[in-house]
Amino acid sequence: MLSTAAKSDDKPKFYGRRMGRRIRKAKTTLLDAFLPQLKIPAEMPINKETLFSTPVDKLYLEIGFGNGEHLAGQALKNPDIGFIGAEVFKNGVANLLSIITGIKEGENLPEHISILPERKDNIRVFDDDVRLLFAKIPDNSVDKIFVLFPDPWPKKRHANRRFINPDNLKEIARILKKGGILRVATDHKIYKRWTLEQLRNHNAFKWTATCGNDWKHAPADWVETKYQRKAIREGRRPVFLDFERV
Repeated sequence: MLSTAAKSDDKPKFYGRRMGRRIRKAKTTLLDAFLPQLKIPAEMPINKETLFSTPVDKLYLEIGFGNGEHLAGQALKNPDIGFIGAEVFKNGVANLLSIITGIKEGENLPEHISILPERKDNIRVFDDDVRLLFAKIPDNSVDKIFVLFPDPWPKKRHANRRFINPDNLKEIARILKKGGILRVATDHKIYKRWTLEQLRNHNAFKWTATCGNDWKHAPADWVETKYQRKAIREGRRPVFLDFERV
């Protein structure tokens, strides 16, 4: 799940966990040995022509990819699209690497770690606060942005910690191509209202929904996530809000 951030003394201050349970040996090895192959170097500008080893037609960004299910699934279904996943939660990054390599706990690791043969090399990872990445992304260069099940910070005094806010929307509007889509999914009523209010107050975006079915049901290209399944089990109904960059 995406945790949110706020600024303090002009420096990003991150609210949320960077690590959870102890990461077991196989995934620790993936972080040490394989993540550097996918990690976006701090000095590298974002350019879809040079970022991936194979040509891609479009560039998608997932902000806070959680345990990586959605990102990995989208990348598998769309081999001609380049995906950037931003996530500070170390356990989630490790799980993404496990999904795309097929390496699970308890297995003997191969000498050379690589993505599964059915996958294209179309994922790159930024394992830090996405706001540090924004400045590296050129204007009008991203075709779709996903913000899925962000931390709702439901208490009013924590509203400034919510990721969907004027500062972040300004950056999202800058990097998103005209006609591009910002997709926000949430299972929290407060965050739903908050998101709609923030986007209504930003003239760069238009809500694409024309009826309830457009946001009450998962989009056609959706990939189910662990957090979505948990929300449904606990009686919370997710909504899927698509906004077009106008």
